[in-house]
Amino acid sequence: EPPEGGWGWVVMLAAMWCNGAVFGIQNSCGVLFVSMLRLFGSSEDKQLVFKTAWVSSLSMGMVFFCSPIVSIFTDLFGCRKVAVIGAAVGLVGLLSSSFVSTIEPLYFTYGILFACGCSFAYQPSLVILGHYFKKRLGLVNGIVTAGSSLFTVSLPFLLRVLIDSVDLFNTLRVLCILMFVLFLAGFTYKPLVPNTKDKEGGKKGKFKLPPAKKICNFSVFKVPSYRIWALGIPAALFGYFVPYVHLMNHVKEKLGDSVPEEVLLLCLGITSGVGRLVFGRVADYIPGAKKIYLQVASFFFIGLMSMMIPLCNAFGALVAVCLFMGLFDGCFICIMAPIAFELVGAQDVSQAIGFLLGLMSVPMTVGPPIAGFLRDKLGTYDVAFYLAGVPPLIGGAILCFIPWVHERQKLKERAKPVDGETTEKMLENESTLVSDTTEKPVKELDSGF
Repeated sequence: EPPEGGWGWVVMLAAMWCNGAVFGIQNSCGVLFVSMLRLFGSSEDKQLVFKTAWVSSLSMGMVFFCSPIVSIFTDLFGCRKVAVIGAAVGLVGLLSSSFVSTIEPLYFTYGILFACGCSFAYQPSLVILGHYFKKRLGLVNGIVTAGSSLFTVSLPFLLRVLIDSVDLFNTLRVLCILMFVLFLAGFTYKPLVPNTKDKEGGKKGKFKLPPAKKICNFSVFKVPSYRIWALGIPAALFGYFVPYVHLMNHVKEKLGDSVPEEVLLLCLGITSGVGRLVFGRVADYIPGAKKIYLQVASFFFIGLMSMMIPLCNAFGALVAVCLFMGLFDGCFICIMAPIAFELVGAQDVSQAIGFLLGLMSVPMTVGPPIAGFLRDKLGTYDVAFYLAGVPPLIGGAILCFIPWVHERQKLKERAKPVDGETTEKMLENESTLVSDTTEKPVKELDSGF
């Protein structure tokens, strides 16, 4: 049984830093995006926004694309080793990004190397929490994922000051400090559940790879409710990352340079943190797969807010939109792990989360470049934001079926015929109970006379 605390609180703080460092940098990409446009672009390049958007988009996509592989390594070697090596790779990728002279090398150093390292550091932070918490898992996930909100609130202002004073490249070098602390935080992930390497090596003294079925656990896709979840979430995310990449530039073009566009990321970050804490706790009180209705509501509001961005002609209206979008963004993120535990169980949760994050990578990667392409062709972001609001509505509608399917599946499992041996044992137990109940009244009658 998880200890529900103890060293787990230290692990929670380390995982919180991990979420902050990884997604704080990723969510602040709007500031880096504007700086890259200014540094690497020219007025003659008609595909400038499209090409530059690939850097941030590829980076966020790779964080999720690597997740199935990360889950396999986590099962094999444990959370601590995977997290520490991942943070080291991410540090190398971010540092090497600060020495490029054109946009193309950033596709590899920032978009692939840095992002892959972040992925290997991030996913163990989700898995290790299940070692230490069960009853409080929703609350702890809310606190941990709130780490990215704290960093998303503060980083845009810090990045703007650093970029204006020491340029983009030195700013990336300062961000390497966050990755170095993340490298140290990975050492706190003391496992309470043995990994595959320990299990196999404990018997014979040396590590032997387990069968392929154990390494790649595709059995999670046999669960109907998980299949729908793995379809609905990616379907909803084609427009999810578009505001994070393009909102800053959209505000700059529509309202001018005098507007403090970083305030919008501040609003997203603050309410996202509030949403993670509040809805994480609320999820603990919602039974079973019905937690999914929180994600349905979050996708509905995220889609609606994306469509409202082009309609906002005043900065105050954009602030209100970002406040609501951040709140429901926090709701969506904080209950990912609790829902996975409900649908597939604790034993398969690592790879269930890994496969889902891998499927999420494709829509999250292609969304922002498509929005950039539409901006280059049409000269405005309006159509891109309208279209970005459609996928969340579709994905939310798909998720509505999960509680019903999950309940039907549970009823089927209860009604499954048991094998002959089990049936015999059950019949023996029943006959014993019957004989006991018939003997008891007789004894009572004897003693009464």
